[in-house]
Amino acid sequence: MQQTNNLLTIKEASHWASNFLKRDVSESNISYLVQYGKVRKYSSGNSLLVDINDLKKYYESYRDWREINWKKRLGDDLNWELSFDYLREKDTTKHVHRLHPYKGKFIPQLVQYFIDDHTDDFKKEVYFRPGDVILDPFSGSGTTLVQAHEMGMHSIGIDISHFNCMITETKLLSYDLSSLENEISKVKQAITSYETDSNITVFENELLTRMADFNNKYFPSPEFKYKVQRKEIEEEKFAIEKEKEFLKTYNQLVKKFGIELNHFPTKNFLDKWYIRNIRKEIDFAFEQIKKIKDVKNKKILSVILSRTIRSCRATTHSDLATLKEPQITTYYCWKHKKICKPLFSIKSWFNRYATDTLYRLRIFSKLKTNSYYAIIPADSRTVDIFREVEKGNKNFYSILQKQKIKGIFSSPPYVGQIDYHEQHAYAYDLFELERKDELEIGPLYQGQGAGARASYVTGIVDVLNNCRRFLVDNFDIFLVANDKWNLYPAIAEKAGMRIVNKFKRPVLNRTERDKSPYSEIIFHLKNGK
Repeated sequence: MQQTNNLLTIKEASHWASNFLKRDVSESNISYLVQYGKVRKYSSGNSLLVDINDLKKYYESYRDWREINWKKRLGDDLNWELSFDYLREKDTTKHVHRLHPYKGKFIPQLVQYFIDDHTDDFKKEVYFRPGDVILDPFSGSGTTLVQAHEMGMHSIGIDISHFNCMITETKLLSYDLSSLENEISKVKQAITSYETDSNITVFENELLTRMADFNNKYFPSPEFKYKVQRKEIEEEKFAIEKEKEFLKTYNQLVKKFGIELNHFPTKNFLDKWYIRNIRKEIDFAFEQIKKIKDVKNKKILSVILSRTIRSCRATTHSDLATLKEPQITTYYCWKHKKICKPLFSIKSWFNRYATDTLYRLRIFSKLKTNSYYAIIPADSRTVDIFREVEKGNKNFYSILQKQKIKGIFSSPPYVGQIDYHEQHAYAYDLFELERKDELEIGPLYQGQGAGARASYVTGIVDVLNNCRRFLVDNFDIFLVANDKWNLYPAIAEKAGMRIVNKFKRPVLNRTERDKSPYSEIIFHLKNGK
């Protein structure tokens, strides 16, 4: 029933928004808008209400202004259909796609759009069908392989990073889920019982209580976010003032409980980026995982631990993707719009991620097909793909001999943007994996100068030339790139290929604090002959 003054319950707002937008808008979608200050909340007894006018204003702004503004900044050739702006985060990180964070990966819906064999009104051609073999020579965390497997296509992923291959493999493996659940339970129990400093728990409890009182007073949610959204508060000035004010409380508690914050400066990643108690808990947890006999269970639990320690680094929430300096004090969080703190224990995060991982594996187990996949830790410029597949799976190799690879869907590295080994330095340190930073194409440490761009072109061309030996003659290659240097026309020409189409898409829902309009291009390449 509609309330007075145009106020709606969350359920009523869900129905109204669904009719207004002509698509499904769930109650959780509306709750999200309230939680993050997009619309104001009202209360009536035990009911949470929103104003229909506030909701309408938001959706009109979101639906029309957003697309218009992005096209004004990035050009009218922007393909808004490929923005997937109607998706929620839970859709773009569905099932195993969120087993482990990975900077620079594309969303699974983008892969599905181009390799799905269902024809839509706006998509005339079908490039791949179930039973085809698809290749990703820069497979990263395995998005292409997971989607291909889900759609009944065989797939091959190549990556120079051993850890990237480890993430991909754990997504695609078939597990005895009962056995895995049992192993997870044992490790969780061991970690929960492990105590390195008896003061940590009481320190954190008092700190959390003080923080909650402070945040409720100065950063009430969602009212504070709502006012920031409408520029009623000068966020930066207010945040700096309150950050300094609460820091005094934090320092007093650290001294009171004798908390040891971090190690001396060191080149070792684990020692530099983790508070002492967490560092000890990481080593203990890894020792428990080493005892597991089932290789599959050991691998997935290692990935759970890796995901955990990534979240437990001594940094701000806004800087998780790109580390700056160790953060060992409380701080104003630009992501959560309140005072946040560094972490002092991995226990709750490990438990949360272990439960979440098991849940995601169960979902994906129902979607898996009988298609083959191969994950190859190698240099895509030189690897003999068929030979590597033959070593691991004779049945898959026989398929390759008969039909070869139909095409590629991949996102090559961007020039000078990411050091791919360094983003998982914690995992390389802990698992003692071999690093091959010198074989990365276009890494951040080489910059974006003329020499770096020339080296990048040579590297991508070498990958395409090597991979085409294993492709059918009438191949289809889709490369997702941020080509601000206009390098891909030259890359295609040098590789003896031609660009037959370009799809320019906006990149939404990025995690960085700087969320300026940003686009990437999906290049469709075919044989140049």
